[in-house]
Amino acid sequence: MNLDKINRINELARKAKTVGLTETEKEEQAKLRREYIDAYKASLRAQLHSIKVVDLNGNDVTPQKLKEEKLKQGYLN
Repeated sequence: MNLDKINRINELARKAKTVGLTETEKEEQAKLRREYIDAYKASLRAQLHSIKVVDLNGNDVTPQKLKEEKLKQGYLN
C-alpha cells in the first residue's frame, strides 16, 4: 500500500470525525481500509513464513504446521 492511500485513509478519518462523510466517501473509506488490512495480513504472513525456530543446540524445531504451510506456499525447497 502506498503512502498516498494511507494519507487518504487518514484524511477520510479526520473528515468523518469533524463534518461526516458522504456515502461515496464511506464506500471509499471501507475499500481503502480493507486494502490496508489485506496488505498488512500479507506482510505478516510473509514475515511468519521467514521464521525458523531453533533450539539452544541449533536444531530446527520449527512447528510442523508452519513447515507444511511454507512448503504449500513455496517458501521451502
